[in-house]
Amino acid sequence: MQFEKAVKTLEFDKIRDAVALCAPTPAGAAAARELMPSATETGVSLLQRQTRCAMQLLVYKGMPPLSGAADIEESVGRAVKGSTLAPVELRRIADVLFSAAGCKTYYSQRDERRYITALPGEDENGEYEDPLGEVFSYLMGDKFLAESIRSSILGDDLISDNASPALSDIRRQKSKVSGRIREILNKFITSPAYQKCLQEPIVTTRGGRAVIPVKAECRNDVKGLVHDTSSSGATLFIEPMAVVEANNELRVLERKEELEIERILYEFSAAVAKDENLLLSDCDALCRLSLIFAKAKYADNINAHTPYMSKTGTLRLVRARHPLLDPEKAVPISASIGKGAGSDVTVAIGEKSDDYTTLVITGPNTGGKTVTLKTIGLLSMMYQAGIPVPADERSEFPVFSDILADIGDEQSIEQSLSTFSAHMTNIVRILENIDKNSLVLIDELGAGTDPVEGAALAVAVLERIRASGALCAATTHYAELKNYAVRTEGVMNAGCEFDVETLRPTYRLIIGAPGRSNAFKISRRLGLPEEIILRAASEITEESERFENVIDKLEAARSEMEKQRADAEAVHAEYERLKTESDEKIASLEAAAEKELERARAEARKIISSAKASSEFIFAELNKAKKAAEKNGTADAVEAAKQKIRKELKDNSDNYDPAEAPKEIVNRRPIRRGDEVLIVAMGRKGIVQTEPDKNGNTSVMTGSLTTKTNVKGLKLLEEDEIKSGEDVRPKPSVTASAPFSPTIDLRGMYADDACFALDKYLDEAKRSGLTTLTVIHGKGTGVLRRAVGDFLKNDRRVRSHRIGNYGEGDAGVTVVEI
Repeated sequence: MQFEKAVKTLEFDKIRDAVALCAPTPAGAAAARELMPSATETGVSLLQRQTRCAMQLLVYKGMPPLSGAADIEESVGRAVKGSTLAPVELRRIADVLFSAAGCKTYYSQRDERRYITALPGEDENGEYEDPLGEVFSYLMGDKFLAESIRSSILGDDLISDNASPALSDIRRQKSKVSGRIREILNKFITSPAYQKCLQEPIVTTRGGRAVIPVKAECRNDVKGLVHDTSSSGATLFIEPMAVVEANNELRVLERKEELEIERILYEFSAAVAKDENLLLSDCDALCRLSLIFAKAKYADNINAHTPYMSKTGTLRLVRARHPLLDPEKAVPISASIGKGAGSDVTVAIGEKSDDYTTLVITGPNTGGKTVTLKTIGLLSMMYQAGIPVPADERSEFPVFSDILADIGDEQSIEQSLSTFSAHMTNIVRILENIDKNSLVLIDELGAGTDPVEGAALAVAVLERIRASGALCAATTHYAELKNYAVRTEGVMNAGCEFDVETLRPTYRLIIGAPGRSNAFKISRRLGLPEEIILRAASEITEESERFENVIDKLEAARSEMEKQRADAEAVHAEYERLKTESDEKIASLEAAAEKELERARAEARKIISSAKASSEFIFAELNKAKKAAEKNGTADAVEAAKQKIRKELKDNSDNYDPAEAPKEIVNRRPIRRGDEVLIVAMGRKGIVQTEPDKNGNTSVMTGSLTTKTNVKGLKLLEEDEIKSGEDVRPKPSVTASAPFSPTIDLRGMYADDACFALDKYLDEAKRSGLTTLTVIHGKGTGVLRRAVGDFLKNDRRVRSHRIGNYGEGDAGVTVVEI
């Protein structure tokens, strides 16, 4: 099976377990533990789109209501065969139906403009199919059946009285009979005549029948049926003859109750069987959604991103981290294999093209070679399973038909296989299954045998893998393989960096230059005598020494380039910092200027509002004065004063209100004498008294006043507009509404919602002029009543409040004085 061997070798099983922990349902967790990569571009693209969309939904809407989903396939199958399901099974089925209905609502209420289904490298404004739409479309969610089950089955073994009229009637009769039995038996245990016969004055049950404990010596004093005896024989549990018939009736009713409950459960089971396809569709869709959102949540936990899908077969990791390592300590690696991968190489040896399909990784032990191989393989499997990877968004992955890995020591004592034999067995398997779309990862190629023969075998194996067209990454200590990578087209060296000064690896992968084992330098730093090191160095062949010198020079050149690049990046970072500071300063100044301008506008609006209010008062006073003046014959003087006030307000209007330029009034036809118009500046309505002159000036009567104005400030009114003389200026607090109710009902609300509604209601009540209000909160547990009392106690709009009196609603209402 594809990828099966790599699951354990690359620790993909641990990734599956981590995803399972993020699943909101047991079915989703089980699916996560069986997750396998897809081997087709179409399949991988769909999986990645689904996870990407789920990640965005988690950000904007949170986790969908999947928690109620359970595995009901077995229960549905039993119902189809005619079995009666237990209450707990029916409750689980109802939970699935509610989850399905909730998920449908969750997805239908999303804002589709927020969700980008394009993958990196694609046009985000392009047209793409909804990646999760098909999965959500399989949800049916029979809410009627779910609500029927939940309202009838209150618990695992608790059937509601309202499950059926017959059950309600039976239980009502049982209650009456039980009451009659208790009444009769209470007479026995409270009667002075029988108290001396009772061991204790209590009523108990034996065999489902009500009995009283009677002393053995008083057996003949209490007529009835003996149902049990105490272990000592001193107490007899007797059912008095007076309650035998009632107990018989109760047992009959209990049997009827059992039969009715069985009938109710059977009807629900039959409904489940009828909805078999709907329920299984819901169950499957909820499981798939649980897995998709588990992958999305896990990706968010490890700060993962969706990489590009390579169309050229190139594998490119940019600042990739192994997901199972501590993200605070793991050193990101960057590596490339495939077409154009050579363009990423910092230092290259010789004249080689940008295309290489084989990467030979060398370096000291514990330098990070094996982690590099596992990171390459594990992230490739995650990508093809639809899980975003912990790497930079610029990373690029092809879709592999299989990932073939030989990593770790797999020697087997039972099979008498040495380390070398175990590795060669894996390599034989790899060569048998390899094709041009495979990814091959081999750790310590050729190790475990004679170095000369091992190196020769390693070269031959790499040549065979290269001939297949597969991408390959292999680690080794052999200098022959380093040399092979230097001289062979399509093969590239890479080295794991090692700090000789601290004797510690840096875990950085340097592509383009082979790594060194640094055995002599490490030994010297650890104190090995110099004569031993010199003796060992003399055993190194001249060719090997020249090769190592070339590596030293390359390493020096690489270090210098790295330093220059670091300096350039520092300069660029400083530039970006200064640019950011400048942009922030400019933005701050612009914000301050805008704030000051808005303050000036607000002040101007306040001034003009005050001026208009003053003018209204003046005109009102002038109207009064005119009426008085008409009697005294001084109307002309009053009119002159009025015109002077109007002219002063008009001349200073622009100075008072510089923030708002007057809007041009456009009428459907020229204004003529007799037209009904609105004087915009005054907000009052009037009738034109004279034809406008050549400058557009005319006289308008508003109420008992006549004013001269220009037609530019008049708006021609239509027939259906406000009646003549009415003040048409907007009054913000007055709205057309139905008569205001002096009562508000808060029953059924949560405390916070109730206080919010009450706050709004008090505002409306104050505007409506009411002084006494009634707040209905019900009695219940008293939580809502206390919340309302605490709210009213701290509200300045409330003069006093009290609990209702008898006839007002008692403790179920609070009477409020505004």
